[in-house]
Amino acid sequence: MSSSKGVKRGSPGADSEKNPLGDVDLSDQEAIKLQAIQKDIARVELALERRAQEKMLPVYEKRREVVKAINKFWAVALMNHAMVAVHAQHNSDQAALSYLEDLWIVRDPAESRCFTLEFHFKENPYFSNTVLKKEYKFVPPPVETEDKADENGITDAMLEFSWERDVEPQATKIDWKDDSKNLTKTHPRVNDEEDGEMPVEGGSFFNFFEVAQDPFDIGVTIANDVFPEAIEYFLGQVGGDELDSDEEDEDEEDEDEDEIDLEKPRTKKQKNA
Repeated sequence: MSSSKGVKRGSPGADSEKNPLGDVDLSDQEAIKLQAIQKDIARVELALERRAQEKMLPVYEKRREVVKAINKFWAVALMNHAMVAVHAQHNSDQAALSYLEDLWIVRDPAESRCFTLEFHFKENPYFSNTVLKKEYKFVPPPVETEDKADENGITDAMLEFSWERDVEPQATKIDWKDDSKNLTKTHPRVNDEEDGEMPVEGGSFFNFFEVAQDPFDIGVTIANDVFPEAIEYFLGQVGGDELDSDEEDEDEEDEDEDEIDLEKPRTKKQKNA
């Protein structure tokens, strides 16, 4: 029976003396058992993730109604995330986002790791769309054999899910009211001629909708970070350190835009007991 070596990370002094942990042999049978355990763990983790999403849905629906009454709640929450703020650095982007009154996520029932983000806007001078959507469409790979779900609805194919392979981001057409208000035309996304995957300039935040690909993972960041902790982001309680950007002076070029205050709201000081 063949065997493989266990892997141990190098440590200081490993070259000068014999490593007492360097002679660990792993048989094929043991390797198969470890892989089976890894698969079991992944299966349970996915089931827990899907269950958590189901349990959180009514809570998010309750939050949805509450925050609709708070002016610029979602715009402030988004701008308090350092990475999102970088991609909405233009004053015109922030002005348009100030009309955002609701943000919602709809998960694919067949694959809950895929989703559609819905940005609901009130009447604004930029575009006529009331809802802008960003869909991350699930494209299931072919299954060679019958793949039966377990008691939690998890199949073997689900454990092989790959975001890069199984997901296709979709674009949404924005109906701009006027050419002068077309933010993606004013601030286009600039692609790198040598590296076609990563743009050298993201341009307007609204390129996120009009361009299918999401090389900066804006949608994943919003779905996994901002949406679940929206209240904390709105209050400025999370978000990490601010990112440095050489382009922060670009905001000044939009001097004709009304200045929109999307800074984090001030919280009342707690009284000492």
